Amino acid sequence: MDPNNLVEMLSQTVERYPEKDALMWKQDGSYTSMTFQEFWDRIRNLAAGLNRLGVKPDDKVAILASSNEMWAISDFAIGSLGAVSVPVYPTIPSNQVSYVLDNGDCTIAIVEDDEQLQKVKDGEAEVQHSIVMKPGSDFTATDNLSSFTSLEEDGANHPLKDWEEQWGAIDGDQLMTIIHTSGTTGSPKGVMLSHDNFLSQMKAIQFWVIELRPDDVHLSYLPLSHVFERMAGHFMPLMAGTTIAYAESIDTIQDNLQEVKPTIMTSVPRLFEKVYARVVDQIENGSPMKRKIFNWAIDVGKERYDYYLSTPVHELVLNPMPKKLQSQVIRADRLVYQKIKDRLGGRMRGMVVGGGSLNPDIAKFFWSLNVPILEGYGLTETSPVVTTNPMTRAKVGTTGKPIPGCRVRIASDGEVLVKGPNVMQGYYKNQEATDKDIVDGWFYTGDIGSLDEDGYLKIVDRKKRVLVLSTGKNVAPAPIESAINESRYIEFAAVIGDGRKYVSALVTPDMENLLPWAKEQGIQTESRAELCERDDVQKLLKDEVAHLTASYADYETPSKVVVIGDEWTVDSGELTPKLSLRMKNIEEKYSDLIAETYDEASTSAKEVAAEAR
Repeated sequence: MDPNNLVEMLSQTVERYPEKDALMWKQDGSYTSMTFQEFWDRIRNLAAGLNRLGVKPDDKVAILASSNEMWAISDFAIGSLGAVSVPVYPTIPSNQVSYVLDNGDCTIAIVEDDEQLQKVKDGEAEVQHSIVMKPGSDFTATDNLSSFTSLEEDGANHPLKDWEEQWGAIDGDQLMTIIHTSGTTGSPKGVMLSHDNFLSQMKAIQFWVIELRPDDVHLSYLPLSHVFERMAGHFMPLMAGTTIAYAESIDTIQDNLQEVKPTIMTSVPRLFEKVYARVVDQIENGSPMKRKIFNWAIDVGKERYDYYLSTPVHELVLNPMPKKLQSQVIRADRLVYQKIKDRLGGRMRGMVVGGGSLNPDIAKFFWSLNVPILEGYGLTETSPVVTTNPMTRAKVGTTGKPIPGCRVRIASDGEVLVKGPNVMQGYYKNQEATDKDIVDGWFYTGDIGSLDEDGYLKIVDRKKRVLVLSTGKNVAPAPIESAINESRYIEFAAVIGDGRKYVSALVTPDMENLLPWAKEQGIQTESRAELCERDDVQKLLKDEVAHLTASYADYETPSKVVVIGDEWTVDSGELTPKLSLRMKNIEEKYSDLIAETYDEASTSAKEVAAEAR
């Protein structure tokens, strides 16, 4: 029977798999776990504890923490009371935390530790009670401060007698969460998403992308405060009975892959770009024979992918591969593929990527290794998935087809419009913005895209990010940035040039790979700033940009490359929590440098481009 709300959805999974592991997390140096029944019992206890604090239907409760088992418990406990969770990125500073808490009308905040608690205290939001997941040694409970454990214990001692009836009566159109947008183009807006918004997604996706199974293990490293991980790495696995293992952090992802050995994973493009760059670097520095074997194996993999894409599905069932190709794939897997797949834990059967544009060459590389990467597209306002590539017919270079029940059309100016049960209820306390973005039921995404002859969607860029040069040419920076990010020596690239005669690129170095290169060149310093000022380092990065953008039109190719010595992070404001560029912040921070770059009259754009090439 289809569930009426997300809590009922989880209760059905608990009934099917009570003793199966639901969540895994690192504790005291090793992974520990809890079963679905234990997970459910802790949700029940926390819900009772929150009820004793006065939480009632429609109240707003913030969750300010990195992804962990208590985040998941909090999410369902809040929802089971008919209340509304307001996730907050743990990486944002206190002034932004204060904005989200205030805009979301949060009366209670569940925070990870003392550091996050201080952000709540520093703000002006009227939070009446804070709950700390991991209190410090000097923690003291007060009338408006509790520990997570004590609140669970209080709930266990004073259970809600009508809890099942309470969550069972929640309708699908009940507000489940308010997720604030990243605010790349202005103040964040609170996106209102209901139980039905998410349930419609799960019903459409489960047999459309990768069919999640109870024996799957999902490694979760993206923040649960982001809608992509919340739906694809939280609700979806829990519906299917899949075990969720939380990575410690993005910095430990390689170790956690080996410890957990996941079968499924969601990610943003940056992880795949880094893995790809590392593999290519090792191959290029290997022996000629290794390079020859590697290139042969990749060619075999591409042939397998092309066969898979061009052969009708019913024929694939009867004849998955020609015998000659099959024998080549088996040999290539033994010699090359498995060694690379072992870096992902050795059991990966599929990865879903969202939150940005993935370079088609990188996607096809992983497909060649028989590690399917399924790209999709969506926004917070669409819960989030709009389109995704199905496992049975994925097309690299696209974000796939609209999911069942969701309609997509392209406006006359190229903007992608979306209609369906996944579209948000609106922006919280912002009817003006709601009316502007939703017209006659169609959500105006702000993205420029096109549908190919088979109905697959290709996203060009954000509508507001398309650069209009003074020559009249239009340039979409995202694909160019994605190409530049293939370089193992470049961490991030930002392409600029709106209103200018030509485009330029601001690039930051990837110190993990730049330092070994500098050492090989006999460069003694390890200072980031000093390295970025060196002529030989600047030449290296300019040559990388020129090489990786050589296939673009002249007007799309960065004529000037500016090496930025600063590290771009979420905390310093250049990146969103999902590692997208905050172009407004970047252009403001480097406005003088950008003006100086374009004011240099001594060297023409063509001379710089020729020099870089």
